[in-house]
Amino acid sequence: MEVPWEALAGAEVFDLAQPMRTGMPQSPNHVPFRMLLERRHGDMVRADGGSAANEVIVTGGHVGTHVDALAHVSQEGRLHGGLQAASVQGHHGFTELGIDAFDPYVGRAVLLDVAAAHGVQALPPGYEITPADLDRAADGLTVRPGEALLIGTGWSRHWAERELFTGQSGGAPGPGAAAGRWLAERHPRLVGGESIAFEHIPAGRGHATLPVHRILLVEAGINIVETMRLWPLLDAGHREVLLIVNPLPLVGATGAPVRPLAVTVRRQV
Repeated sequence: MEVPWEALAGAEVFDLAQPMRTGMPQSPNHVPFRMLLERRHGDMVRADGGSAANEVIVTGGHVGTHVDALAHVSQEGRLHGGLQAASVQGHHGFTELGIDAFDPYVGRAVLLDVAAAHGVQALPPGYEITPADLDRAADGLTVRPGEALLIGTGWSRHWAERELFTGQSGGAPGPGAAAGRWLAERHPRLVGGESIAFEHIPAGRGHATLPVHRILLVEAGINIVETMRLWPLLDAGHREVLLIVNPLPLVGATGAPVRPLAVTVRRQV
């Protein structure tokens, strides 16, 4: 098949990953990200005067922009498809439903800008997204099974405000259980959002319960991309893009860092 490369002329690429650095906002439920230089330039100098530096990185699989594997959440001891979690988990991870089972995604993504539907740049802390919000944000768009659905809350604008962003005290905006079912009923390949938990987090509750994770990961088998940097797409007014999602293939892991890319292609006239 001949590829219409000319369609990429003038295409714009949006990096949807938050920068990873020590001290960045994250859920307290996960191992924090740490990086340090193990060898600095000058520690060892070769005979020709050359030197190299390298680092040690320690991170959890659910820190920074990342993809949740289906093995991440269980309900009453069972994973997606009714699989007993205890039968597939061990010290070296999961033999099934780990992030290495995630096939790279390259396809259409629909951006449901709930913040714009409310006329604000960012939803307030603790706001629960409802099916009515999603219907309003999806107005005029065709949502097809097997594609990606991204929810715009504007929350990625608060990345530099650690206490606010994490939502542990003031809460964070996200879909409630009813909105989670709205998403599942449309059978997307994956969903994504801007907060550290793709959930409605009420003020003072933290991550006490995660019903949307249960609905999507356990019941529907839909992967979740969290902590996405969506604000540039929101500001540009894009409602549908070509999305590339390819997390690190960490064998048996329940999640992995990812650098999603959104490509907007100029329409040919």
